[in-house]
Amino acid sequence: MHMTQPAASGTTRVAVVIPAFNEEDTVAEVVRVGLTVTSEVVVVSDGSSDRTAQVAREAGADVVELSENAGKGAALLAALHTTQVELVVMLDADLMGLTHEHLEQLLEPVRSGQLDMSIGVFDGGGFVTDWGNKLTPHLSGQRACRRDWLLTVPDLGQERWPEPAITAHLKATGARWDYVVLEQVAQVVKEKKRGFWKGAQARTRMYADLLTYHARRKRS
Repeated sequence: MHMTQPAASGTTRVAVVIPAFNEEDTVAEVVRVGLTVTSEVVVVSDGSSDRTAQVAREAGADVVELSENAGKGAALLAALHTTQVELVVMLDADLMGLTHEHLEQLLEPVRSGQLDMSIGVFDGGGFVTDWGNKLTPHLSGQRACRRDWLLTVPDLGQERWPEPAITAHLKATGARWDYVVLEQVAQVVKEKKRGFWKGAQARTRMYADLLTYHARRKRS
């Protein structure tokens, strides 16, 4: 594993932001990988009832604890408000197989000015997460972009799952974006984390919320 390298004077500052809800088993490794690209790794524990906050803090992250489970959008917004960096890398807290190279793949096109946002999609990490990511790549939680742009996403903190709002804002602002393939990365599926039936119910609720974003926006 790469050691953390301090940013050289005059380089663009980067933060890794990780919304997390009951992810004590996986968040530490995601934090450790984040620390290989920046010393600013922020985990927001979104009303977790397990040891997510403690584990993330012990791994070296700055931790914000929300008292209630407000949703990923609220956790992401809280993370953005704790840092003043130029670029942010957004990561889910349940990733497996993540490496320093994956984060550089996300960062490089944004840092060089080629893209305004890069969106990571999985390949080869596992059938379930590969299939879900390829079916709906625009819903991926692995992204890199400018912090100031992300703060302009309408109602970011109100969305339990903010990815559709972010993607819609990309199109509305004419931002340049593209997918980046993250080989051998996967997520722990909800059915494994919560048990089959509770996990399946959680997955159904998540996709219902994600895929009805535009309909809900039209009614509001």
